[in-house]
Amino acid sequence: MGGKGTALRFGENTADGVTVRYAAMGREDAPLILMLHGFPEYWAGWRAVMERLAQSYFVVAPDQRGYNRSSKPEGIENYRASALAADVTALADVLSPDRPFVLAGHDWGASVAYAYAFAHPERLSHLVIANGVHPACFQRALFEDDAQRAASRYFHYLISPKAEQGLSEDNYRRLMKMLSSFSDTSWLTDEEAAAYRAAWGEPGALTAMLNWYRASPIVVPEAGAPVPAGRSVLDLPADAMKVSVPHLVLWGEADTALLPSCLEGLDRYAPQLTVKKIPGASHWILHEKPDEVSAAIAAFVG
Repeated sequence: MGGKGTALRFGENTADGVTVRYAAMGREDAPLILMLHGFPEYWAGWRAVMERLAQSYFVVAPDQRGYNRSSKPEGIENYRASALAADVTALADVLSPDRPFVLAGHDWGASVAYAYAFAHPERLSHLVIANGVHPACFQRALFEDDAQRAASRYFHYLISPKAEQGLSEDNYRRLMKMLSSFSDTSWLTDEEAAAYRAAWGEPGALTAMLNWYRASPIVVPEAGAPVPAGRSVLDLPADAMKVSVPHLVLWGEADTALLPSCLEGLDRYAPQLTVKKIPGASHWILHEKPDEVSAAIAAFVG
């Protein structure tokens, strides 16, 4: 990778045939904070927060598999949580092999961060989630909260065979609208919008991104439908979904994609939980409130 200052630089790591490209800032001998983006973003979703933390930490944000410049293996099975968490394992073992690190996730990145925290608590010092959901809490909200079920109805479109064509039409008009529907996107400059379109236009990227939804075990019932029969993540034992490290949730209170019911019961799974609600922030809290987010992470991590 080269370089040990706060300048932005790029590297990549390959494990089991999957290459993950990442952006990095800060000294490589500083404590590592590994930051995972969500849909439909790429590493730059964390850029503003990285810039504010790079003086004190080694901050790294990968393009997760399927996104932008990272590998895009074919097959829905390659986008299950275990495969996504394995990429975190491989990257962390290279960047911070000898000491625990901080893992942060937003949106779908939060899902991967939780999966890693369940499986590898000994590798983490802290877990930070920004407007993301614990799988059990999210599934319960989808079963019990009609408003959350309605807010998540777009899942059905994203897993459909017509999603790729529909989202790519008119220079990704619908995909860009997904960003603006959850925020006023005043943070999205023309230059940044062009960079997003370029990331979505990487060969195979759109299908790979959508395969995250197609591989998910989360069940989103149709509006008005009863809770479906069959197994769900709620059938897993609570200990299998436990966060045993200090856990911070940063929550933009104006989020219309993930509603407050998604936080209910989280303390059952995370005994060292801190929830910090940020007024005026929406789902895109990393873009809207980078000062508050970075300050909260620094104060939590110490």
